[in-house]
Amino acid sequence: MVGSLSTLPLPVPAPRRPSGPERWIRNWYENELGWATVPGRPVRLVVGRRFDVLDVPAEAGRAALRHLGPASPVAAQGGRMRLLVAAGSAQELPGLLRWLEWDRADLDLVALGEGALMEAPPPGAGAAAARPPARDRSVSQGAAVWVRPPGPGCEVEASLPTLSALGGTGGSPDLARVVDTVAAQCHRLRLRRVCGRRPDRS
Repeated sequence: MVGSLSTLPLPVPAPRRPSGPERWIRNWYENELGWATVPGRPVRLVVGRRFDVLDVPAEAGRAALRHLGPASPVAAQGGRMRLLVAAGSAQELPGLLRWLEWDRADLDLVALGEGALMEAPPPGAGAAAARPPARDRSVSQGAAVWVRPPGPGCEVEASLPTLSALGGTGGSPDLARVVDTVAAQCHRLRLRRVCGRRPDRS
């Protein structure tokens, strides 16, 4: 005899997927660029798989822009710039700083690699056609933004600074030049702060 309706298992609802702008942002990164995201708000990108990140003061990041190709993505948030570099660069950074003789300096330079996360800025102009209406968009104060957004397609990594570009003729920017410029600017910023704190003995 078939059991009563009260003993039949209840259907389990499917997990709710984010809706609105967050779902659009997440889908753009995952489907257009092939970049992994993690659940939660705000949308965050997985670092270390397709790219690493150099997190530097905004002034140091601006100085490095001339060594980056026009297609090299750069984000900004809260007075910092995040320069996207080739995956594996975070592991190369200590040795690169030693080679450039910056390893003994106290630099405000953070390399994010495997296991790190980065807040995902809303897609840039390359995704304008898929952007939801303005009334559906919401960007929180202090949210990450693109200074140079990644272009559409899944070949963004070809534009990222890499150590293998050192002395080469390929299209990728040279990571050594980027790091040397950023390190020099970070050092100048530190000296400026130290000098500004010194008491006037005159």
